[in-house]
Parts: sequence; structure tokens; C-alpha cells
Amino acid sequence: MKGKIIKRTGFLDSIVLTGIGIAAIYWILESFMFFFLSPEANIIHHLLGEDMFETLTRVLVLCMFLIFGSHIQYNVNRRREADIAMRQQDEKYRTIIENIEEGFLETDLAGNFTFFNNSICKILGYSSEELMCMNNREYTNSENSKRLNEITNEVRRTGEPAQVKDFEIIRKDGATSAIEFSVYLIKDDKSQPTGFREVVRDVTEIFKAEREKKKLEKQLQHSQKLEAIGSLSGGIAHDFNNVLMGMQGNASLMLFDIDESHPHYKKIKSIERYVENGSSLTRQLLGFARSGGHEVRATDLNELIKRTSSMFGRAKKEIKIHTNFLNKIWTVEVDQGQMEMVFLNFYVNSLHAMPEGGDLHLLSENVVIDEGSAGNLKLKHGEYVKVSIVDTGTGIDKEIQDKIFDPFFTTKEKGRGTGLGLASASEVVKNHGGLIDVYSEKYKGATFNIYLPASDKKVIQEKRLTRKILKGTETILLVDDEEMIIEVNKDILKALGYKTMIARSGKGAIKIYKNNQEKINMVIMDMIIPGMSGKEFYDNLKKIDPEIKVLLSSGYSISGQATEILERGCNGFIQKPFKLTELSVKIREVLDGK
Repeated sequence: MKGKIIKRTGFLDSIVLTGIGIAAIYWILESFMFFFLSPEANIIHHLLGEDMFETLTRVLVLCMFLIFGSHIQYNVNRRREADIAMRQQDEKYRTIIENIEEGFLETDLAGNFTFFNNSICKILGYSSEELMCMNNREYTNSENSKRLNEITNEVRRTGEPAQVKDFEIIRKDGATSAIEFSVYLIKDDKSQPTGFREVVRDVTEIFKAEREKKKLEKQLQHSQKLEAIGSLSGGIAHDFNNVLMGMQGNASLMLFDIDESHPHYKKIKSIERYVENGSSLTRQLLGFARSGGHEVRATDLNELIKRTSSMFGRAKKEIKIHTNFLNKIWTVEVDQGQMEMVFLNFYVNSLHAMPEGGDLHLLSENVVIDEGSAGNLKLKHGEYVKVSIVDTGTGIDKEIQDKIFDPFFTTKEKGRGTGLGLASASEVVKNHGGLIDVYSEKYKGATFNIYLPASDKKVIQEKRLTRKILKGTETILLVDDEEMIIEVNKDILKALGYKTMIARSGKGAIKIYKNNQEKINMVIMDMIIPGMSGKEFYDNLKKIDPEIKVLLSSGYSISGQATEILERGCNGFIQKPFKLTELSVKIREVLDGK
């Protein structure tokens, strides 16, 4: 409505004011001229002319002046309105440009700033006065400056705009930011290039979020791979331990009937050592598996490291081992067997890094991780025991340091191992609530820092397992689905003096126990039983006899389902493969309530 009123007022002004004004001036001037030329004429003649012809002539000329004046005023008004509209349009676009989040800038062909909005100042960190004296090559490094020059040259050559993503700039404070921008060519009235126009967007936070997303996706994939390996390795370890149990059981039975003077004694003892070596391999596999948890106990890490390093040092005399232990080291709760494997894996890794020999430094200390450090180390804040393993070997390239704990990655040559050691060590430490941190430079050795949560429990000195075979005469129900395990365990129990009943499924075992409850003194059960879970089977036994005595036997470590069964009241646990002596002691502990 306002636009129409302005136009109508301008039109009326041009006709009435301009036209009448010019016509009136003409009429008055001509009347005065006639007055001086014909003084004898009266006032009517002065105003209208002497005759009709002069009167019509004056009216005609008056109309011409009226039209001419109206046209002049109309054009003046249109130009004035156009100027106002243009100023309003310029102000509108300037307001938009100054308030958008994206940066907007114009440069000449050399890259010198000629115009920019406030967002560009915020993105680059410079004031408007500083930017006006700058060139757009000054806020990036030489490599990106060259890249920008190539982009603008291409835009100038083709006249086509260019889209640029992931361009790094350097802010005034020295911080780097990521931007994406579009470049357009500016031309004058003669279509000659005069400069460039750019629309800039700060994507630093977006790129950070994308990098974090990729990092999380990578961690998820890594976790899924480890979970897959865990499931696979746990099953393999369980089945392999059953095979080892058959070998160990038969070796124990043969040793039961002979003494050291027998010609086959040493060979049978060698079989036992091989079984122990195989068992250590399965512990390494179980380090990956969720089912391969820990038989944790309060432990002095200094003693554990002394024991493992001493054993390693005797075998590898070309490595000089130096120790620096804190005397009052905090206690940790760990599976000692798995932690021994962890340390031995690191010793072997250092050995491979020092083929000509070198120095291996082992250090321990108590550390407190505060909330600030916890985020960097990805640990919960609290008290930890830190063990540092430092070698003087060839070091590790920065590019592969984040891969060395990946079970799918190895730098070892064919025939020199799989690289599984560090991966299993990392998983074991993680399963204990800890972390392994690595620092290394090529040809400058490597430092591995192991953090394990401290415990307020006291270290209990482990009693030496008696080598005496303990016998009995009770009746034991043996529950297992592996024929090989049933046969060897039945023979072992017979050799120890026990009477045995055999069950190959959960339902069958429950039926046998119900029918022979008064005769059966104890049940030895495998954790995996056909027909029902180990927990369900144990709960059913407890319903029949709340005072029942049960020894849990499994190729898995004492974790997960095994721990749950023990927490329900199961009297003991023994891991396959076990020796005849170990089983004899465990049976007496359960039966005698020790």
C-alpha cells in the first residue's frame, strides 16, 4: 500500500506543481511582455491576448509546458524512487550478509580483501581493520596457499564456481580450523574478471564430531573383532583343555603305578610338561574370551615380576634385566597365571626388539590417577599400581603404535610368531580393569606402562600344594558328556579308592542322584552339561539336597557362569587339565569341608 501511495503522490506532484508552475511563469512573462509592447491595452488584453488567436496560442503553449514539466518531474520522481529502492535493497542484503553464520568475502584478483562480513572476522580471529590489510594466502600454510592459488586460477580460467571441502586455515591465535567454501568469479560491466567472491563455512566442530564418530566406529569394530575372537578362542580353549585332560589323566595314572627308577618315568614327566605348555597356550586364548576370566587373588606384583623375570633371565642370558621396585607396593587382585603370561609376553616382545642383546628395565610404583589424568588414560580415577617395562630395542614406529594390540596385526616375519602375545596381554589387563600405555620412538627403545587397580586386601601367602596323594572310599557321581574325560576320570577316581557313578546328561544325573542320594557323597560336574545349563543343574541338585557337596570342573577359567555357580554355594572349582594329585587334594577339601 505504501508503494502505491508514493507513486500516486509523485504523479500528482509532476502534473499539478511542475506543469502549472512552468505554465504560470510562462503566462506571467508573456503578459508582462505584452504590457510593455502594448501599454494601451487593458488588463484583460494583458492576460488573455488581444484576440482569439493569441488566446488559443497561449493556451496551446501553456498545455505544452504543462506536459513537458510533468514529464520532467515524473522522470525525476522515478529516479529518486529507484535510488531509494536500491539503497533499501543494499541495506537489506548488507544486513543479511552481516548476520549470517557463514563467512562472506570478496577479494581482488591478487587475493587482497576488498569486502568481508563479521563472520569472517570470527572464523579467522582477526579484527576488520587487520583483515582489510591482508591477503587470503596469509591465514594458511604454504601447501594450502598453493592449493588455494590453483583453485582461484581454475575459477578464473573457466568462469565456473568451485566447491572446496576440508581446507585448513590458521587463526590469529595459531589454532587450526577446518573450513569449506565456494569460490565465484566477479566480473565488471565489460565481463572482465575483477576478483573473487567466497562463501565460507567453519566446519571444525563437524569434522571433530566426524573424527570422533569414526574413532568410535573403529573402537566398536575392534571390540566386535575381539568379541568374535573371544567366543572362538574360548570354545577352542575349552575343547583343547579337554584333550589335554585326557593326556594328563593318563600320564598321571601311569606315574601313579611307577617310581623315578622306572625307565619311562622321565618320558611320562616330559608328557606332563608338554601338557602344561599346552595349558599355558589355552590360558592365552582364554585371555581374549569373556568366558576366560580370572581366578583372582590379592597379589604382590613385585613378587610376581621377580618370579617371571628370573625365569626369563635364566633362559635368555643375552638380555640384562634391571629391577627397581617400590618396597611398599600396593596390593592388586589378579589372576596370577594370566598376569605371568602378560609379563612373559612383554619380555619376549623386548627380546625380539633386541636381537643382539640389550637392557630390560622393570619398575613398579604406586600412582593415583586424578579425574584430569583419568580422561587421558581412559581409566577410572583412583589408586593404581604401575609397572613399567622398558627396553633398549629398535623401538616402534608412531604409525603402527595404535595397532600393536590388534590381534589381526603383526610385524613379525613368517615363522617368528603371530603377534598374538601383546593382543592377549592387552585383553587380560583390560579384563582386570587396567590399561596398557605405550611410548616409543624408532631406534630409541620402547616403554610399556601397565596400570592395575590397587586393592585394600592383604596378600595371603599361597600354601604349597602337597605332593602327597590323598585317597578315600566315598561314592562320587561324575557328570560329563565327553567320553574321553569320563573314562580317564573314572580310572583316576578308582585309583584313588573312590566308587563312581557316571551320568552323561543333566536329566540323567538328577535321576541317578534322586535314586542314590543316600549313597552318593559328592558330585563332580562339568560346567557344560547336555540338556540344561550348569547353573540350572546345580540349582536342581540343591533343591533335592541343600547339603550336597559339588566340585565344579571345566576347561574354561573360573569366571562367568562358573563364578555364578560358586556364588550359589558350589564347594570348589578345578580347571582342566589337572593332575591326579591336584584332584585328590580338591576332593578331600570338598568332602572334609576344608
